[in-house]
Amino acid sequence: MSNPFLVIPALDLLGGRVVRLRQGRYDQVTTFPIDPLEKVREYATCGSSWVHVVDLEGAREGRASQAALVEKMLAVGGGARVQVGGGIRTLEQVRDYVSAGASRVVLGTRAVQDPAFVTAAAALCEVMVAVDGRDGRVAVEGWTRDSGRTVTDVARVCVEAGARSVLFTEIARDGMGSGPAVEATETLGRALPGVGVFASGGVGSLEDLRALVRAPSVAGVIVGRALLEGRFTMAEALSVGAPR
Repeated sequence: MSNPFLVIPALDLLGGRVVRLRQGRYDQVTTFPIDPLEKVREYATCGSSWVHVVDLEGAREGRASQAALVEKMLAVGGGARVQVGGGIRTLEQVRDYVSAGASRVVLGTRAVQDPAFVTAAAALCEVMVAVDGRDGRVAVEGWTRDSGRTVTDVARVCVEAGARSVLFTEIARDGMGSGPAVEATETLGRALPGVGVFASGGVGSLEDLRALVRAPSVAGVIVGRALLEGRFTMAEALSVGAPR
């Protein structure tokens, strides 16, 4: 039997609150009136094996701006493993998050700019690299700048440097609920055999999840807005992501 398809709930943080952006735009913010610590516990109680936490301020500013809150979330993981991203640009921050309980760090801008950083971070913990695409090219610095490099090229270089998995976000779909980039994610997965390639952006229904499950080269998906808006429950999502 192949590995199960993983559905990982996402909690994006801005100003200490759980939010979602539309297409990565910081002027298109939806704030959800929930306690991020309680939400981590809730997802774990529902049976989620992972929770994805992103410091959006950190991603934009290039430093772990909300590290104190993130570390509190790590402390109440409730049995779920937590992967953390956003503004991780130094090995010191990687060490701090690992010491606080992170099971995996998600590297973006620094990984794109400096593959050697991926290698160094991978010596400390498991690394997922985030490749966030706009028109086929990777965007960096909180999705505010075009790197000029293709998604596949960046992902392959980072995997060769030590990343164990890849998170691919189609920025135009992020936060829109209009459907995930199934074909593009599957294509990336085929280009990186043996690597866990995860989809992110656009999931709005259980059928969107099923479409990704049917793509054999996609290891899982990160889901944010659809869960927070109650379009489906975590339990329903996990039932879709059963072993295939």
